[in-house]
Amino acid sequence: MLVKELFNFLPAPWDMIAYGIVVAGVLISFVAASALFFIWLERKVSAWIQDRLGPTRTGGRFGWAQTIADGIKLLTKEDTIPTGADHFLFKLAPYLAFCASFAAFLALPFSKGVVGYDTQVAVFFMLAVLSSEVFGVILAGYASASKWSLFGGMREAAQVVSYEVPRAICVLIPVILAGSLNLSVIATRQEGWFWNWYLFHDPFTFTAFWIFFICATASCKRAPFDLAEAESELVAGFHTEYSGLRWSFFFMAEYASMFAVSALASLLFLGGWHTGVLPFELSDSFGVVGHLVNAFVFVMKGWALVTVMMWIRWSLPRLRIDQVMMTCLKYFLPIACVLLLGVCLWQLLVPNLLAAIWKFTAAFGCIAFIVGVVVKLLTRPLSAPRGELPGAWDGEATPVLHKRAV
Repeated sequence: MLVKELFNFLPAPWDMIAYGIVVAGVLISFVAASALFFIWLERKVSAWIQDRLGPTRTGGRFGWAQTIADGIKLLTKEDTIPTGADHFLFKLAPYLAFCASFAAFLALPFSKGVVGYDTQVAVFFMLAVLSSEVFGVILAGYASASKWSLFGGMREAAQVVSYEVPRAICVLIPVILAGSLNLSVIATRQEGWFWNWYLFHDPFTFTAFWIFFICATASCKRAPFDLAEAESELVAGFHTEYSGLRWSFFFMAEYASMFAVSALASLLFLGGWHTGVLPFELSDSFGVVGHLVNAFVFVMKGWALVTVMMWIRWSLPRLRIDQVMMTCLKYFLPIACVLLLGVCLWQLLVPNLLAAIWKFTAAFGCIAFIVGVVVKLLTRPLSAPRGELPGAWDGEATPVLHKRAV
């Protein structure tokens, strides 16, 4: 909205057209840059968890240029279409998936007033457009003329439709507390110290955040819910027949959706762009500098949650499709309904003193836990004495390999 004021000198409708072009360019650049960073980060996170180094050559010690090299490879790779495929739908599917993920960024407020399109139903809009990514996956599976791709697309359809229900119920909880579907209003309600965040409002919102995050992970096709791909049984799932640039659009859509749902979780439960350590709104006091700091904080929160998604992927094994569906319908759906009822009763029945005690206990308890985890990770030994294993197996003896008798 702040950028929109720069085009007031243009006559209508050219002011809106210019504003739309600038906003779309900025958001596409952010999505592309985030995808480049996330691909590199995924490799580093997986390597860290598996006690490997990851990329270390292309781009120096940290391999920062490895993603760029992969992008160049995809641009020059042959883009084939199976003989029996529906050519129109096959070509349309990856762009439909990416556009659905990209559209969600239009309603994301990066700071107070810094949003592509400030709508009063931003929460509903984001849930709707993020859910439409599944159409691209289904079309890709259907149009590929491959049974493995079709199985992957049908799995994704069943999974996304199921997990949308508990995810939407969890979203209703901060909406009820804020009394608005506008994401900017919801974030503004959490202004001030970090204990004002809805995550710490009551036990029901605290639990709702984790249920929402798990359902959001499932909606992004991330392990242990990556049944739409499942390379060990479906070759590569819905995108088995894709290569080159079209293949890359599916993964740009996935990483864009990961940040979108993480940013949504930040706005709903984690204070949005607020630092949590200042009792005032930075943009009101410092203008443009405050907006920049707010945007940086907001992006860092989103990236942190994306990192947690990666952490989960490389720590847990893939579930079976029946386990994925049972977890949603038998556990998450009734739990989400109980949480929705519980937060309403908490608002009506719980005294302010008890609510304040919970809020401060939960907030400082989480801070202590996070500090403990960070200290543990930073002090984790990277090497081990001779005869012992490093990393997660610190202190364990190196297995002895016996030579086979000739």
